[in-house]
Order: sequence, then structure tokens, then C-alpha cells
Amino acid sequence: MRDLAFIAVMLALLPLAVARPFVGVLLWSWISFMNPHQLLWGTASGLPWAALVFGATVFGCVVAGEPKRLAVNAVTVLLLVLMACFTLTSVAALAPAAGVWAKWELTMKVLLVLLLTASLLTDRWRVHALVWIMVLSIGYYGVRGGVFTLINGGNFRVWGPPNTMIADNNHLAAALLVALPLMNYLRMHSRHAAVRWALAGAAVLTLLAALGSQSRGALLGLGAATVVMWLRSRHKMLSGVVLAVCMTGAVSFMPDSWTQRMNTIQTYEADASATDRLVLWGISLKLALDRPLVGSGFTGPYNRAVVDRVEPSGPARAVHSIWFELLGEQGFPTFLAWFGLTLAGFWYAWRLVRLTRDRPDLAWACDLGRMAQVSIIAYLVSGSFLSLSYWDFYWTLLVVVGATHALAIEALRQDSKAGMGAGWRPSPAVEGAPAQKARPWRPA
Repeated sequence: MRDLAFIAVMLALLPLAVARPFVGVLLWSWISFMNPHQLLWGTASGLPWAALVFGATVFGCVVAGEPKRLAVNAVTVLLLVLMACFTLTSVAALAPAAGVWAKWELTMKVLLVLLLTASLLTDRWRVHALVWIMVLSIGYYGVRGGVFTLINGGNFRVWGPPNTMIADNNHLAAALLVALPLMNYLRMHSRHAAVRWALAGAAVLTLLAALGSQSRGALLGLGAATVVMWLRSRHKMLSGVVLAVCMTGAVSFMPDSWTQRMNTIQTYEADASATDRLVLWGISLKLALDRPLVGSGFTGPYNRAVVDRVEPSGPARAVHSIWFELLGEQGFPTFLAWFGLTLAGFWYAWRLVRLTRDRPDLAWACDLGRMAQVSIIAYLVSGSFLSLSYWDFYWTLLVVVGATHALAIEALRQDSKAGMGAGWRPSPAVEGAPAQKARPWRPA
């Protein structure tokens, strides 16, 4: 029955994706991030929904004539650079061609949709809608995992949806931490009190789910994200108390077995899992040094023959680090482009705060910039112990930040062109341009 209902909904939405390509972007994001079809057991679970949505959206762009042009900013330019880099490293890859080009095809589709998404994020409401899809997609597993943790007292691990990039408990925990600040952004800019309280409750359950995953990397990411969230908050005294209460309460709820596992962070030398990761990181570094320009290509560190080139009989499996995974597979030039993408997103988020902090009408952009910084730090710290280098959710966040920055700049430019009237005062928001009188603003 659920299969039939899901198929009926998708068949109704696919024509809408053709008529309104941005609906296709939202639908793609939902399928890609949440993987709702993986929660089914019948025919619907095996159908290529992402490919169907991709085709409908691209066809809709041609039919509807949208978008008119590619959005150009540091994020989109680096996405194009990554497309070229991934293609070159795949041509020179050492692993079997079938696996390499399968992963290349999947990554290229993601990057193409990201470029399309960037071009369709033309106003605040589209940005807001996409953030809602991102939060609902990952937040579903946060709420469900939080309830599961409450019921079993934290004695069992929380896992993600099967056959997805976040199926592993560690990967799911990182995803929850990245989504958590975006959840807080929506809470701050939701008009109805019921929605704000629901998001606050979902955030608490998501925090419990992240801890219930029993991921040690997630605990480090949570600590880093908490510090950055406090630093980026406006009311540090109040936010400090709230964060301290939430963290203390959540950690105190977890059982002794959880505490003992987290304490092994201090004695990682005696932990086989931790020492294995150090070996895997060393192998990836050797692969990068062996072929610094192109690395070993997609799936290289997973291949026995490829690993034997630099360390015979060394482990050939997941690298468990976004840094070393990308470096070992793609080489130094692609690694720089990949890391540059994060730097561009973080810079746009930081500049959003500076440009809009004195503009009540752009408070939404300011708060999105603040929370995006927290999400980026959460990804970088948690991802240091995970194989999430090609995670589309994180790349989408960077695209959202780049598009929001462009919207804020355009709003400030239009106001600057409008001239100065009575009651206007100078502001450092835009270098060399007068700040505008605050316009009425209402939350989303």
C-alpha cells in the first residue's frame, strides 16, 4: 500500500517538475537526501527515481526556458573545475574502469543538478524552500533516531537508511550535525509559534539521535559545532545557558556503555579501529604522492592491486576521512579545488553576516550565514573520520550560501541605487556604499 501511494505521489509530481523546474530541484533534493524509497519494500524501492526526476527537471528547463543563465560565483566556478578534474582523474584511474566510471557518472549528475540549483535560486523564498527540504530530509532520521534513543535508553546505535551514503551510524551522525544548525535557522524564521516549538523539539531529538549513534567522530564534531554556534549567537549569555543545558542533559541521559566508548578517544592508540584509520590515511597519502597530479582515481583505495603499489598487503577499503579520501583518489590539484569549494562557502557565509547584520530586512540572510558556518565546521570535524568527500547534501549547502550571498549583494546594490532619503544613515555593511534605512521585515 505504501508503495502504491509513493508511486502515485511521484507520478503526480514528475509533470510538475517539467512545468516548474525548481519543483524538480526540490524533488531531486528530497529523493537524494532522504532516500524515501529506501524505506519501502516493494517495487517502488528499486525504481530509479533520482534518474526520473533528473530527466524531468532537465527537460523542464528546456521547455520552460528556465534558467536563463548559469549563476556565476566562486562556488559554481569551482563546481565546474571539479567536473573537469574528476573527468581527468577518471581517465587516468588505476582501479577497474567499470567502477570508476560508474562513480564518475553519479558524481557528474550531482554536480550538474547543483549548477542547475544555483541558477534557480533566484529569490529568498526559493532558498527558504530548499533549506526546508534539506532539514526535513535529514531531520526525519533525527526525530526517529531521537525517539528510538529515548525508548531504549541509548543502549542501541542509531542507523541511517539502508543502501545510502548515510546508512552507517557514523555517517548519519555527521549528517544530523550538519542539518541541526539549519533546523535552528528555520526555527528563528518561522512565523507560527507551533512551528518554532516543533523545530525546537526536533532539534533536541536530533541531538539525542547524534549521540545515540555512538559515533566518536560525531562527538568531536558536536563539540566544535557547539562552540561555533555559541560564538555566532547574538545573545551569548542566553545561548550559552541553553547550549550547556541541552548538552549536559543529553550526555547525562546516555548509559555508561556510551560514556566508556567515548572515553576511548583519549586512548586511541589502544583502539584497533582508530589505529586502522591511521594506516588507511597513510596509504591514501602514499597514493597521492605516487601520482600527485591525478591520484589513484575513484575507488582506488578500495582496490587491492592499487593499494599494493604503495603498501603491499595493506588494507584496501574505505579511507574514513574526507581529507585523505579525496587526496588519495584525486591527487593534489583536485584536492585544492575541492577544499577551495569549502573555503568559498565559508567566506560567503562570513561575508553574509558582515553585510546584513544592520539590515532587519535581510536578517534571514544574516542568520543563514551564521548557521551555515556552524554546519560547515560540523562537517569538517566529523568528516575528518568519515568517507563523505562527495556528499551532495554538503555541496548543496555551499550552493545555498553562494546564492544567498548573491541575493543579499543585489538587494544592497538596488537600495544603494535608489539614493538617500530622510532618515538614512551611513553603515559599513557595503564598502564605499551608504547603508539604507531599514525596511519592514516579517519572518518566513
